[in-house]
Amino acid sequence: MSESKVKAKRVLFFDSGVGGLSIYRAVRAINNDIEAYYLFDNECFPYGDKEDVFLIDRVKTLIESASNQFDLSAIVVACNTASTVALPELRDHIKLPIVGVVPAIKPAAKVSKNKIIGLLATPGTISRKYTDNLISEFASDCKIIKVGDANLAIIAEKRLSSGFVDKKAIARIVAPFLNNDESKRPDTVVLGCTHYPFVKDVIQEIMPKVTFIDSGEAIGRRVKDVIKGSEYIETQEKKDRVFYTGTLKNFDERLKMVRTFGFKNLEQFNI
Repeated sequence: MSESKVKAKRVLFFDSGVGGLSIYRAVRAINNDIEAYYLFDNECFPYGDKEDVFLIDRVKTLIESASNQFDLSAIVVACNTASTVALPELRDHIKLPIVGVVPAIKPAAKVSKNKIIGLLATPGTISRKYTDNLISEFASDCKIIKVGDANLAIIAEKRLSSGFVDKKAIARIVAPFLNNDESKRPDTVVLGCTHYPFVKDVIQEIMPKVTFIDSGEAIGRRVKDVIKGSEYIETQEKKDRVFYTGTLKNFDERLKMVRTFGFKNLEQFNI
């Protein structure tokens, strides 16, 4: 007699590092029937200071390879930097539902009372036309103060792995939001990188009067809508998995960390 199989919607989450686990956590909270495969590009982390041409090719190569190796229902590009540069290319080449994560400008514009919004993101996300278009479409009546920094994702990554957080460095990074008189400071700040929710508490200590907005809950709802029409995957057992590229120098720390999110192992990904 053949073994019974279970059905699941298998969703690939992709990020340069482990910041996309903030998106995975939000999606998992309202999507009980998914089987999550999480792939992070450890070999090329961080993405925030990489050239667009390199990123488009790298992201497309990895996600195409993953979609060929795994039987997927949908893909979540759980990285603002990758989403703002590579989504059109991915959707042209991969015939699966693809959900991107982009800066939450629209909800920030609705929430802000003084119409001054801070955008905290990587230099790549800050400089992209995609981001400018979001601002023009949804926040044309707001003043946007942009702060782009490549190191904050690294600080968040280190905190997740080791528990150490460099509060002084974070204070220096967000200082431009506090340079003006209080009446000219943002009352709302968009966390425009999926790593940043993991240091949100530290930023909140520095800017206690500010409302912080990220994309997690919205992406959770979007994935729920997208996978309604996607095929169930039959598998022997529903098993969430984590894959990484390159060589992990702090393997034991990373393994301990991903286990706090419910994963059991770390597996090397081969293109």
